[in-house]
Amino acid sequence: MGSVASVASLSTHSRRTLVGMALSNLIAIAIIFTTAATLHRAGVMDISSSTDAAKALEPVAGKFAFVIFSAGIIGTGLLAVPVLAGSAAFGVGEALQWKVGLARKSKEAVAFYGTLAAATVLGTGIMFTPIDPINALYWSAVINGICSGHGRDDADGGAPTSWASSLSKAGCAR
Repeated sequence: MGSVASVASLSTHSRRTLVGMALSNLIAIAIIFTTAATLHRAGVMDISSSTDAAKALEPVAGKFAFVIFSAGIIGTGLLAVPVLAGSAAFGVGEALQWKVGLARKSKEAVAFYGTLAAATVLGTGIMFTPIDPINALYWSAVINGICSGHGRDDADGGAPTSWASSLSKAGCAR
């Protein structure tokens, strides 16, 4: 009877996840179209850096454009760095068969928490390098998407794919 409750719970969780993903994608598309229309009207057709993006907001936000853009970038970084650091720590830990998980005590998963800390420091430290942080966020998300375990593996009869097997199939590891 416990398995029936967990199946029902999983079904509810899946529906909530799908609704949340659909709404977030709808909001993202609205933001993209609104931004494109606003920038096009202002004659901005090419944005290649953070500075260009902040300057592009000047027709709409006036002298507060830099502050508004900075707040957005800081907010994005505060969201992205922990997510990407966490996914990196989980990915490395699973590939190397470490004990992983934020529910584990730090003494149980020393390597996992060390990787999490190192990825956070690297992600934060990127602002002190000449690397464009927006470009770095983009490419780290692309790499994470390619190398992460997702979906089901038909060759294994529908078993969930692991991070390591996805890496192998994507040519990221041997």
